[in-house]
Amino acid sequence: MIGLDTNILVRYLTQDDPAQSAQATRIIERKLTEENPGFISIVAMVETVWVLDRAYGLATHEIAAAVERMLQTDVFVVQSEQEVFTAVIALKQGRGSFADAIIAALGARAGCFYTLTFDHKARRLAGFKLP
Repeated sequence: MIGLDTNILVRYLTQDDPAQSAQATRIIERKLTEENPGFISIVAMVETVWVLDRAYGLATHEIAAAVERMLQTDVFVVQSEQEVFTAVIALKQGRGSFADAIIAALGARAGCFYTLTFDHKARRLAGFKLP
């Protein structure tokens, strides 16, 4: 397995840099296989979503589609895949940010009754409470 950093994923998804995008495409489409997949950590996934939103200004539906494609790609192993899927649903439904949804989903998986937050927007997601 080969770990993939955020910048590899962003270059592949955006195709915005001729040299680096070509190299990222070559890695993902030719080097990675089901037997030798690329590992996407939860941190790299959250960073990728953040970069696509903040730096590239992609619409929520475009970001959700990109994450869904990564989840469906056989040459990727996504850490906490179920929690990422849950966060995509929350993102698509406009209930909160991807990062907040990941925090709530990981907390639930760890056995938390809820997650305390001062973020009123995060409270729209199940699993968050104000102190």
